[in-house]
Amino acid sequence: MKQIIEEVFKAEEKVNEIIRQAKEKASEIRQSAEKENLEKINEAKRKAREIIQAAVEEARKEAELIRGERLKEAECEKESILNNKEVIDRLVDDILNIVIKTEY
Repeated sequence: MKQIIEEVFKAEEKVNEIIRQAKEKASEIRQSAEKENLEKINEAKRKAREIIQAAVEEARKEAELIRGERLKEAECEKESILNNKEVIDRLVDDILNIVIKTEY
């Protein structure tokens, strides 16, 4: 009987050791998965930052181009107006009429 009880205790010790090893392995696997997930999240954040920076830079360049085009258009209009004496005279007449018609 004593021998049977000792064998049962030995079997329990083996089972407990197997369970402990399984828990350790599960813990290692969990830590590895968490580390891998963290690395993937950090990589995704880095890529997102790069995409956003590229989009902002592209938008800035496009805005500069549009600004340059608008400045050229305004300069052309200004030159056109200044070169057209008839338009200037008409504007001066319109301004004088507004001033004359304005009550004090």
